[in-house]
Amino acid sequence: MNSARRILIVEDDEHIADLLQLHLRDEGYAITHAADGDEGARLLEQGHWDAIVLDIMLPGVDGLEICKRARTMDRYVPIIITSARSSEVHRILGLELGADDYLAKPFSVLELVARVKALLRRTEALARNARAEAGALVADGLTIDPVSRSVTLDGKPLELTPREFDLLYFFARHPNRVFSRLELLNEVWGYQHDGYEHTVNTHINRLRTKIEIDPSSPQRILTAWGHGYKFAAPGG
Repeated sequence: MNSARRILIVEDDEHIADLLQLHLRDEGYAITHAADGDEGARLLEQGHWDAIVLDIMLPGVDGLEICKRARTMDRYVPIIITSARSSEVHRILGLELGADDYLAKPFSVLELVARVKALLRRTEALARNARAEAGALVADGLTIDPVSRSVTLDGKPLELTPREFDLLYFFARHPNRVFSRLELLNEVWGYQHDGYEHTVNTHINRLRTKIEIDPSSPQRILTAWGHGYKFAAPGG
């Protein structure tokens, strides 16, 4: 039930915060509001959140730093960034730090509520798939466990961010199939962030430094020039 899901709103604009709380509570969510970045960072560490709605421009710790801290935590929580900073660089930075979505102010509160609901549905679907598949995927020295969200390479554990794990796991579940950057954004990030496909490039480059012997000459995640990327299964 929606009533069990806890959402943290980190927003210093009282009017916006009140509107968000009103509409999200109407959907049955349990809402906690932090009016500055310091309080938001403290609540992030203390709470077991199902989603975070996060402003970038905050007194104290800024929203990008809170997003960065959230992505170092074991449990993955969907994050929607909101900000009056509508320039492309801030959208890209927010996505590359691990945000799931970005809305520039002014935005429709109803649209934000719809995106929160969509992100929660996607997160629940991923969790169900992981439980259903249960077993680890093994491919060319890589062992990917969807339940513990852990990866080893030749028996040695790898330190992956939650988004890097999601990307690698998606690739491994679809070996030798080419995906465009936009398809990967839709499937792994959950939205078609048209115009921000280079976010995928950044994550793939980071993944290659962790799973390839020579990242400049990859053997696992291959580029299909003019089309996208694929995960090369052994013998594929």
